[in-house]
Amino acid sequence: MSKPITKKITEGVATLTLNRPDVFNSFNREMALLLQEELDAYATDDTVRAIILTGNGKAFCAGQDIGEITNPELNPGFKKILDDHYNPIIKRIRSIEKPIVCGVNGVAAGAGANIALACDVVIASEKASFIQAFSKIGLIPDSAGTFFLPRLIGFQKASALMMLGDKVSAIEAEKLGMVYKVCTSESFEEEVIKTATTLSKMPTKALGLTKRLLNESMSNGLEEQLALESKLQIESAGTEDYAEGVAAFVEKRRPEFKGK
Repeated sequence: MSKPITKKITEGVATLTLNRPDVFNSFNREMALLLQEELDAYATDDTVRAIILTGNGKAFCAGQDIGEITNPELNPGFKKILDDHYNPIIKRIRSIEKPIVCGVNGVAAGAGANIALACDVVIASEKASFIQAFSKIGLIPDSAGTFFLPRLIGFQKASALMMLGDKVSAIEAEKLGMVYKVCTSESFEEEVIKTATTLSKMPTKALGLTKRLLNESMSNGLEEQLALESKLQIESAGTEDYAEGVAAFVEKRRPEFKGK
């Protein structure tokens, strides 16, 4: 029996692929807990400097496996699903101080859409689409959708998409600011790998601190954010990568960053 998530590491980039294509990579308890486990492992693995999250088959992720919650023997209940599955996944994505690239290869619905939006860089295939499917079955958006989507595209548009449950094409998602870029089906995988590899070879310590600043900017006022920038700029200036970046600039050569 195949694992619900496959993994590989190439050139400092770890790729996690949601692997339940028969149910459009929808989450059951096993897959949700395994994703957390893999993210934890890569968070502390110094050989991994960037992470790709993508899906196998026609979908990126269709959200929660309805088959699980309609089966009395399998249904963990919504409290456990949120507290044990989705909320910890979102927290890990935002707290891991390494760049996480989401390659949205197909439909991203419900929690699947919101997990994608929580990542640092989102690249979508032209075949991808996004849908806040919750209202279609009488639920409210979760997995931090109500946190990230209004900040990405504005309150009014986010409100409409969540209430109406409209499907958003990849091209429209790019125009709205939901994703970084859209690629053709033929170039999609290559572009995702190229982007993650580029990030992995950058000063990833500074990228991690940038991620921390972006997280804090969600709730900080101007004075608080300026103070945090000052603190973390001093920290980044003490890294080996900063010394290497300056030396490479002076010596007119390509820097070799180590993420230290």
